[in-house]
Amino acid sequence: MTRVLTAVLFGVVASSALVIGAVVGSVWRPPQMVTGVLLAFASGALISALAFELFEEAFHLGGATRSGLGLLAGAAAFVLLDSALDRYVTGHPGPEEREVTESGSRGGIGFALLAAVTLDGVPENVALGVSLAGGVSLTLLVAIFFSNLPESLVGAVAMREGGQSPRMVVITWVVCAVLLAGAVVVGRAVAGGLSDPVLAVALSFAGGAVLASLADTLMPEAFEHGRPLNAFATAAGFFLSFVLAT
Repeated sequence: MTRVLTAVLFGVVASSALVIGAVVGSVWRPPQMVTGVLLAFASGALISALAFELFEEAFHLGGATRSGLGLLAGAAAFVLLDSALDRYVTGHPGPEEREVTESGSRGGIGFALLAAVTLDGVPENVALGVSLAGGVSLTLLVAIFFSNLPESLVGAVAMREGGQSPRMVVITWVVCAVLLAGAVVVGRAVAGGLSDPVLAVALSFAGGAVLASLADTLMPEAFEHGRPLNAFATAAGFFLSFVLAT
């Protein structure tokens, strides 16, 4: 029971950033620099959490072969799902076409961001749940929190500009937060009964998916909107995550 409650608590804390961002975004439009810097900070924190907690644990449990193959498989799975999302939203598999198509519909951007956050968030939150099998993972929790906040903030602003009411915007993101909080519990429940070699693959698979989402979503957005402070914010996120991991 304690394990389940811990997973629920971590899931609620990680996903609460989605609700906070939605509430703020439903009434205020932040400068793009702010969201870019927050995404850069989250990127640095996630990189550190993956390197010093998630993948390190997978490497120790399963060795180079299992953890390496799991990492590549997780990245490939994310790429396939993300390409399918692009194709569904725009009819094309690439992000450039997504930007062109969505430029005429701010509401479309908001819901596309919601879908993207869900796609990014599932592996992140499952990874958080899986990591709890080896102990409390404050590093990954902090990193996920700071990645969720700016994404939901931007998505909520786009939904409001697309004609959605503040109440509907908040409700939509609350549903997303509940879904992603549940992913933490699922990840913890699945990991609890796995042997060390299988757990190593699960950890590295989740890490690969998160790493792919970093390269595909968070870091490009941070680079585009957070300059020139994005480099410093990335370093700060990395340092904080490293301190929490040690």
